[in-house]
Amino acid sequence: MTAIEEEGGPVRPAEPLDAQQPIEQARRFGGVRAWLNAADLATYRAIRSLATDERQVAAVRRFSRLGEHGAVWLVVGAGGALLDARRRRRWTRATVTVGAAYLTSTTVKLAIGRRRPVVEDLPQLMATPTGLSFPSSHSTSSFAAARAFAGLLPARGLYAAAVPMALSRLYLGVHYPSDILAGAALGTVLGGLGR
Repeated sequence: MTAIEEEGGPVRPAEPLDAQQPIEQARRFGGVRAWLNAADLATYRAIRSLATDERQVAAVRRFSRLGEHGAVWLVVGAGGALLDARRRRRWTRATVTVGAAYLTSTTVKLAIGRRRPVVEDLPQLMATPTGLSFPSSHSTSSFAAARAFAGLLPARGLYAAAVPMALSRLYLGVHYPSDILAGAALGTVLGGLGR
């Protein structure tokens, strides 16, 4: 053991390093899961608190409604299949993949049964078809579309629409950040199958 000097106090021996210390601290204070839940709620509060301007909230709500049931992405895919005869097969495959990603996220949501956020001082700013939250279907379908339609449309533009679509759900208070991240991961994996 080496000696360390406390500020304004006597020299005392340093405590030996213990590899188990962080694990024990996590256990003592509720564990990793409790810490992740606290971080999830803190991030939710920080982003949902940004929604103070009613005109901006209304605009975000309108934008978010485009992603309901993956609708905007299914319309883009159907339009591509109709207008781009040369690549119709690719458009059809990508569009079916987006629809399947939406159905998959809905199935997972039913299986997990996590409820949407209920934070008394930060209420939800939009009605939702169900009270279920994990994963975000908006996030899943948007990231599935960005991945599946890449190569048919510019990827940068697709992600420039997918990211705000996913984040709109957090801004409006209908999802936790972990719902958004899980949906983005699920959508990216499933979207890759449609390329």
